[in-house]
Parts: sequence; structure tokens; C-alpha cells
Amino acid sequence: MIRSMTGFGSGRGAAGDEQAEVEVRSVNHKFIEVKARLPRELSALEVEVVRSVKDRLARGGIDVTVRRTAAAGVLAPRVDGALAEAYAAAFRELKTRLALAGEITVSDVLAADGVVRLEEREVDLGAARAAVTAALATALDALAALRAREGEALARDMEGRLAAVEVLVARVAELSPRAVEMQRARLVERVAELTRGVSIDPGRLEQEVALFADRTDVVEETTRLASHLAQARALLASGEPAGRRLDFLVQEMHREANTIGSKSQSGEISAVVVSLKAEIERMREQVQNVE
Repeated sequence: MIRSMTGFGSGRGAAGDEQAEVEVRSVNHKFIEVKARLPRELSALEVEVVRSVKDRLARGGIDVTVRRTAAAGVLAPRVDGALAEAYAAAFRELKTRLALAGEITVSDVLAADGVVRLEEREVDLGAARAAVTAALATALDALAALRAREGEALARDMEGRLAAVEVLVARVAELSPRAVEMQRARLVERVAELTRGVSIDPGRLEQEVALFADRTDVVEETTRLASHLAQARALLASGEPAGRRLDFLVQEMHREANTIGSKSQSGEISAVVVSLKAEIERMREQVQNVE
């Protein structure tokens, strides 16, 4: 069954003291394009994340967002001991010089600018890789499930469009011989009007009818359309990514419909071709969302 290119999935993973959250969003794209956003400390995993996504998905614009949430916290306090000693010495010297009362406390030193600062906790890259891998797998599973559900809806709509096109193609095939007979009748009537009873060569009349039939013959076009319809149905039923091939088939259907329209000299056939091209155009719009 075909799959849609749009969807969303999220997942969480944990390993050791490392935890990760991953969100994956997918939109339409002619090819496969993956953009991964990871924290600076996990940038070494970007290539692996992109490769994992491409291994699972064949088509679409994919945005992957990775967040690190270490079990012990991402930030940790760091004390600059040398700076603290310098502050303490400066405070004692100032106390003595100014003959100040009271004692210098730890709180005084810690409150001094730059003594205590928050820094990113050192990452355990092995544990982080395992956490991101688990979270990404869960997110991709959720994304794939959503794309599959939307793909089922797309397939149902496409099946209906294909059935409608099939009916219209059959109508063209039915009307085409009638158009030849109508042209024969018009020629006979026109010739009779112009010659006013003078006998004409029946062979010449048949030759003109045959030329008209050859110019307006659409058997090849309707046959190819029938083949394209069968191939499209087979692709809808397959489990493989089929968006590009369906896109090509729809383009070919549109070309055959245009050829039928250019050959037609029948108002009825022209009206059917308009409906035929409208259905094919709706299919083309739907195919843009197929993986």
C-alpha cells in the first residue's frame, strides 16, 4: 500500500545517565532531504541520524530535532578554586586595611562574580548515541504509521479517480466510431448540396472518410491509457515507494488525453476529454503527496 509523505512522530530514549527526545516531521519533497538539528555536544551523531532516516524513508522533506535531557541534568555547577582563593585573599586584605569587623564567609566568596558558574555536564557519547538511536527509532515508527494511514486514504481516492478515468476512456472509445459515421453523413450531405444531383465517385468519398478516420483514430491512445491505468493500480497495491513512478504515469496519461483532444473533431468527445483531463489533474495533485 502506498504511503503519504506528510506526518509527525516523536520518541524518547535513555541509556545510562543520558536521555534524549526526538521529533521527526515530514512534508512533500521531490526527493529525500533530511535536516537534523542536534545539541552542539551531540553534533558528532548528525551523520548517523541522517543515515538512519534515509534507511527508513524513501522520499520527503524530513526535519529531525534532537534534545538531550541527561538524567542528572545537562548543566552542572563549576567552582573556580583559584579565583575563589584570590577573592578570599583580597577580602582579608581589605578587612585588615580598613579595620573592618566580622569574618569573611564561604557565602561571601561564592557570591563573588565568576566563582561559581553553570557548565554543560560532560556528555557520555556512547550512552547518548544509544539514547538518541532508541528515541529516533520510536519517532520513525510513529511517523511511518501515520504516513501509512494517510497513504490508505490517498490510495482509496486514487482508486476512485482511476475508475472514473477508465469510464471516460471507455466513453471515448465508444464515441470515436460514431464520429467517423457522422463525418461520412456530413460529407454525403455536403457533397449532395454542392453537386445538386450530379453523380460523384463513391470511391473518392470513401477515401475522404478513410483519411478522416485515420486522422481522428484514438485506438493507440486509449490502449496506452488502459495500460497506464493497470500499471497505476499495480503500484497502489505494491508495498514499495511508488510516488515517482505514479507521477510519471500521470504525466503520460495527461499526454494521451491531450492527444485525444487534439485529434477529436467531435463535440461529444471534446467534452469527455475535458472531464478526463480534470480527473487526471486531480490525480496529479494527489500523487505529489505519495512517497
